[in-house]
Amino acid sequence: MAYLSNSDKDFAEMLHTIGVDRFEDLIENIPREIRFSGAFNLPEAESELGVSNVVGELADENRTFVSFLGGGAYDHYVPAVVNALISRPEFYTSYTPYQPEVSQGNLQAMYEFQSMVCELTGMDVTNASMYEGGSALAEAVLLGAQQTRKNKILFASTINRRYREVVETYTANMGFQLITMPRAGFTVNTGELESLYDDQTGVFVVQHPNYFGFLEDMEAISAFCRDKNLILIEVYDPISLGILKTPGDYAAHIAIAEGQSLGNAQNFGGPYVGLFSATEKLVRKMPGRLSGMTVDSEGRRGFVLTLQTREQHIRREKATSNICTNSGLMALAAGIYLALLGKQGLQKVADLCLQKAHYLADRLCAIEGVSLASNAPYFKEFTLKLPVPAKSVIDYAMKKGLLPGIDLSGEGYPDHLLVAVTEKRTRQELDALAETVGEAVRLVR
Repeated sequence: MAYLSNSDKDFAEMLHTIGVDRFEDLIENIPREIRFSGAFNLPEAESELGVSNVVGELADENRTFVSFLGGGAYDHYVPAVVNALISRPEFYTSYTPYQPEVSQGNLQAMYEFQSMVCELTGMDVTNASMYEGGSALAEAVLLGAQQTRKNKILFASTINRRYREVVETYTANMGFQLITMPRAGFTVNTGELESLYDDQTGVFVVQHPNYFGFLEDMEAISAFCRDKNLILIEVYDPISLGILKTPGDYAAHIAIAEGQSLGNAQNFGGPYVGLFSATEKLVRKMPGRLSGMTVDSEGRRGFVLTLQTREQHIRREKATSNICTNSGLMALAAGIYLALLGKQGLQKVADLCLQKAHYLADRLCAIEGVSLASNAPYFKEFTLKLPVPAKSVIDYAMKKGLLPGIDLSGEGYPDHLLVAVTEKRTRQELDALAETVGEAVRLVR
C-alpha cells in the first residue's frame, strides 16, 4: 500500500473532472523560465509500515532521562483515560463553541471544568481557560489595574521570570510601573512592603509556592493587601492545593495558574492551559469565555456562553481583554483529570509529591557542602545551594541518564540548582539522583 494513496487512475479522474488532460495544463499560464524543471531529489515512496519503521529508527536515536525539571512545567502522571476522552471527535478542538444548540457537550464540560477549579481554589468564578500561565497573569494584572485605576504594581521577585517577561510585554506602553519587591533569601521580604507602598499602588502579585519552590508568608501578605486595599493576585500550583490553603483562604481577588500539571503532558512546551479565577465582584471585567447553566423556554437545563457583554466583540476597546478563544481542549483534559482523581486522589498526589521531595532533599543535604537555599517550607520543589557550579552537576548527571534540575545561573545563582519531584519518581530514582549529585560534587571539588 502506498503511503500517499492517489493512483494514476485517481489522478486521471481528477484531471478529467477539472476538464484538463495533463497536470501541465494546470500550470501553463506560469512562465516556463520560472518553473522548476529538474527532477525532485526524493526517495522512493514508502508503505505505511516502511514509514513507521523509519520514524521508529529515528526515535530510537533519542536519549531518555529521568526528569527532575520543574520551574513551571512538571512531569506528572497523565492517566490513559484523559487522552482517550479528549481524542473523541466530539471534543477534539480548542475553540469555544458559538452555537449552544449543537454544542451542549462541550459547554457542559467547560461549565464543569470552571466549577471544579472554583472548588479547588476557593474562588467565586473561573473562566473557560486562558492560553497558559504567563498570559493568564498578564491578563490578571490588566484587570487589577483597571479595577483600581492605579498604575503601580508590586511584583514579587520570586515569581517565575518568564511570567514577568510576559507581563512586561503586555504592559510596556500602558504607563504601568512594575515595582519589584526585594527578597529575603528566596522568599518575599515582608518587612519591606510598607516602604514600597504609596497611594498610586493598586495591585500586589505573588507566587505561592514561588519559583524557587518555597512557600511565601501568605498570611502577612494577605493582611498587608487588606490593610492597603490592594488587589491581591496569587499565582498558585494546582497540585499543591491538595494540601495547602487555597487562594480564597488568603482573600485573593484573582488566582491564576499554569494548568499543565492537571492531565496535560509537558509536550515540548505546549499547548498548555491558563487557569483564571476571581471574586464575583470582578466577574464583569474578567477576560475569556464563561460557560453558564440555564433553562430554556420549556424548562430544560442547558449550557450557554454567558456575560458576553463584557467581551471585546461587544465592548470593543473598552473590554479588559482581546482574548476571544481559549485552550479548551487542554481545559477539558484538566477537567477530566480532576474528575477522575476527586478530592482524595488529588490530596494523595500532592502528599506523594511532598513526601518524595522532602526525602530527596534530606538525601541531598547529607552530601558535604550541599544545603537548602532557604529555611522556608517547600512543597514539591526546592532550591539547593551547591559547593560547585550547578552546570557541572547537570553535565555529570546527564551522562547517568538524569536531568537533576534547573541551573539558576540565569537568576544570578550559578551554584544553585532548582529540583522538582513529582509522584512519578520512584525511591530508586531518588536514591540514584542523590548518589549521582554526591559523585559529581566530589569529582568537581
